[in-house]
Amino acid sequence: MRFWKLKYVLNQQVDKFSIIQRNYSHNIWSIVEIFNIICDYKNKKGLKPLSLALYISPALFISTKSQPSFSLSNKKMAMANLARRKAYFLTRNVTSSHTDALKFSFSLSRGFASSGSDENDVVVIGGGPGGYVAAIKAAQLGLKTTCIEKRGALGGTCLNVGCIPSKALLHSSHMYHEAKHAFAHHGIKLASVEVDLPAMLAQKDNAVKNLTRGIEGLFKKNKVTYVKGYGKFLSPNEVSVETIDGGNTVVKGKHIIVATGSDVKSLPGITIDEKKIVSSTGALSLSEVPKKLIVIGAGYIGLEMGSVWGRLGSEVTVVEFAADIVPSMDGEIRKQFQRSLEKQKMKFMLKTKVVSVDASGDGVNLTVEPSEGGDQTTLEADVVLVSAGRTPFTSGLDLEKIGVETDKGGRILVNERFLTNVSGVYAIGDVIPGPMLAHKAEEDGVACVEFIAGKHGHVDYDKVPGVVYTHPEVASVGKTEEQLKKDGVSYRVGKFPFMANSRAKAIDNAEGLVKILADKETDKILGVHIMSPNAGELIHEAVLAINYDASSEDIARVCHAHPTMSEALKEAAMATYDKPIHI
Repeated sequence: MRFWKLKYVLNQQVDKFSIIQRNYSHNIWSIVEIFNIICDYKNKKGLKPLSLALYISPALFISTKSQPSFSLSNKKMAMANLARRKAYFLTRNVTSSHTDALKFSFSLSRGFASSGSDENDVVVIGGGPGGYVAAIKAAQLGLKTTCIEKRGALGGTCLNVGCIPSKALLHSSHMYHEAKHAFAHHGIKLASVEVDLPAMLAQKDNAVKNLTRGIEGLFKKNKVTYVKGYGKFLSPNEVSVETIDGGNTVVKGKHIIVATGSDVKSLPGITIDEKKIVSSTGALSLSEVPKKLIVIGAGYIGLEMGSVWGRLGSEVTVVEFAADIVPSMDGEIRKQFQRSLEKQKMKFMLKTKVVSVDASGDGVNLTVEPSEGGDQTTLEADVVLVSAGRTPFTSGLDLEKIGVETDKGGRILVNERFLTNVSGVYAIGDVIPGPMLAHKAEEDGVACVEFIAGKHGHVDYDKVPGVVYTHPEVASVGKTEEQLKKDGVSYRVGKFPFMANSRAKAIDNAEGLVKILADKETDKILGVHIMSPNAGELIHEAVLAINYDASSEDIARVCHAHPTMSEALKEAAMATYDKPIHI
């Protein structure tokens, strides 16, 4: 195959576009790629059809009449691709004897993203991680896009009352705990250390406000229309919106994406008042540090919020119906994690069922009994945090009016392209099956709009990382040892403790380990689990490795900077197929 070097420039009165030099094959696909690039550029900038100056040296046969290597099927595919983008071009015949650069002009246009139409190409209901990312990506792909958000603040649960504020408090509470219990060991003496809770909460709120404003700025930059209000379906291509200022409007779209996220799940007989009986939302804004806090549910959220208030001085008891904390976690890691939390004075009551909650007095009385039955016990607390999971927020959208199918749990059923059973209606994030994680929702959003734009989207839920942001953190990706045993997969295990890691010892923070699971025959990495400070950052080398089917030897033979925590991952990889150096 011969390759020709092309140079092209975009000329437009306002913006300048730098000359780009790339290699293209000697066929029509060169032209197809150029058109794609220019169309994307035009739509991103919101420009009228641009003039393309294409310089070809030596001469390239553009006319299909003079292109002998062009098969009929290839021509049909190429022209169909161009037709989908409604790109029209002029061609002229050239001969291979030309050695000077030749110039061609192309008039480009696309059928979508017309600012003169009231109908959107994409309407997104929900401005959380999945929704706002989908909206921005759609706009970047040249689609006229509107995002509807009932909260009046972008970012959804994650940014406003979830991931971000909780991480702010986790960090602040950890700093307080370190100042009180660890600074002296490092030669830092303080006369006194005390909690200024209002200031701590203000810092958290300020972080949220700045990030929310940042997303609004991204909407403006990418020309996404933002409608503040509650949206519900009128038809498969119409959404009625009750705006937060009391008005009502109808937003039309060729493709509508449901990205309404999830809501707090309560338990039978328990009423959340966000004062004495709180959800994760209320736990972010307590007016004072409770003396006694009971957490119902030993999942990610419950352990994180219990950790926040435990570091600030609360006596924390976690009540869990199951036999283990975080049931999805690798068993070996889970045991070490629980021991670590118990060292931090967090108490656990596993295999325990909540019978009733009474908040009629000054505090809260919680009646519990063994999950399998037995004598009841009454626990007393100042505040009870209900952390029993989340449920898809799909009620009130009038999905039934247009016939969208859901399962018993209220999750919207979609195919591999995120399309529901109703043509033109899509769903992403927490409202569909899969892990309820913000970053999973973001990936859903990108893939969904790529499908809508005629491109290829992809999300592999088996390779989505998960992190518990306590201290130490626990991060994982891929399979657990229990899952591999259940599936009958032959595997090897490589482990390395942070107590043998130079950086961890230097900063006096050497709790935890790295555990790698690899296929016994191929050495392909099947799962990685890390318990350590900043495990949520360390895990992404493993995420990349698993996504590209790397082996443990691949990681072991990559040079890692010294001294770093990441060296523990290298050593664990070595332990999987050979022997680590430093233990």
